Amino acid sequence: MTKTDPTLHMLCGKMAAGKSTLAAELARADGTVRISEDAWLGALFAEELKTGADYLRYAGKLRTAMAPHVAELLRAGVSVVLDYPANTRDQRAWMREVAETAGVPHRLHYLDVPDEVCLARLRARNAEGSHPFQPTEDMFRRFAKHFEPPEPGEGFTIVRHAGG
Repeated sequence: MTKTDPTLHMLCGKMAAGKSTLAAELARADGTVRISEDAWLGALFAEELKTGADYLRYAGKLRTAMAPHVAELLRAGVSVVLDYPANTRDQRAWMREVAETAGVPHRLHYLDVPDEVCLARLRARNAEGSHPFQPTEDMFRRFAKHFEPPEPGEGFTIVRHAGG
């Protein structure tokens, strides 16, 4: 058995596009761990997360705390699936910096899923009650306005996953 080089896997796609489902699948590879923003935010800040501004504030705190940890895992030879949204240029720049700090390759998995499909999945997920957060359709639309699809000029190895 040959060991693969550690890689930082990042996920880009609108809310309920299937990022966490893909993250779980990617994390099944040997020598790979998944770090979930939703799980950490839910465990640490669930009571404080009421608005989009709250999310931005606490997600920023979590990124600051997690960056050196993720880089250390990568330098130790462990691949990381960063189950965080890589939905804006700024979010992706932070993730690229983590990969560069660790000196490892990266893959940006872009889930290109139509809004109607995302909304149907969001409704189903909320009805199940299995997710730590239950965003509304209005929240989906507000967050979707800020979504920036990745562009080749950003310097990522992009893996496109079409869905629908």
